[in-house]
Amino acid sequence: MAGLLSNFRNTIIVSVILALVIAFGFGHSPHGFDGAYFQAVFRWLHVLFGILWIGLLYYFNFVQIRVMPQIPAELKPAVSKYIAPEALFWFRWAALATWVMGVITAFSRGYLGEAATLGLWGGYTRGADMGFVFIGLGMWLGTIMFLNVWGVIWPNQKRALGIVEADADTKAKAARTAMLFSRINTLLSIPMLACMTMYQTLFG
Repeated sequence: MAGLLSNFRNTIIVSVILALVIAFGFGHSPHGFDGAYFQAVFRWLHVLFGILWIGLLYYFNFVQIRVMPQIPAELKPAVSKYIAPEALFWFRWAALATWVMGVITAFSRGYLGEAATLGLWGGYTRGADMGFVFIGLGMWLGTIMFLNVWGVIWPNQKRALGIVEADADTKAKAARTAMLFSRINTLLSIPMLACMTMYQTLFG
C-alpha cells in the first residue's frame, strides 16, 4: 500500500478506477442508464473539477500570496520556478473543465437558457423561476471567474514568472495584476458557491 500511495500518478489512477466502478454501479439504480444517470455523472465531474479549481484558488490566496513576502529572497525561486507553474497548470485547466461541465450539466437538465437569462427565458414568473435567478447568478459569477483565469491571471502570471520574456517593471506590474484578479475570484467564489449549493437543496 505504501508503494501505491507514494506514487501520485498511481494513486490517482486507482482513485479514478474506483470512482468509475461506483459510477457504473449507480447505473443499476431504478433510473438505470437514462438521462438522469448521465446528468449525475456530469454533475460529479463538475464538482470534481470545481474542487480542484477552487482549492488551488484558495491555496494561492490563503497561503502562497500571503506567505511569499516572508520567504527569504534566495528561496523564492523554488516557488516561482517550480511550485507556481505546476499549480497554475492544474488551476487553469481545472477552471476550463469546471466551466465546460457546468454548461453541459445545465444543458442536460434543461435549464441553461433560463439560468443564463436569470429566469427571463420565456418570461419571468415568481416562484419556480426564482431558482433560475440564483443558479444563473452562480453560473455568471463562475463564468466571470473562468474568464479572469484565462484572460487575465494566466497571461499575467506567464510574464510575472518569466515563462514569457518581460523586463522587471513589466513583471512587477503583471504580478500585481494577477494578484488583484485572483483576489477578485476569491471574492466572487464564496457567493458563487452559495448560489450553487443552496440552489441544489432548495430548487434542484
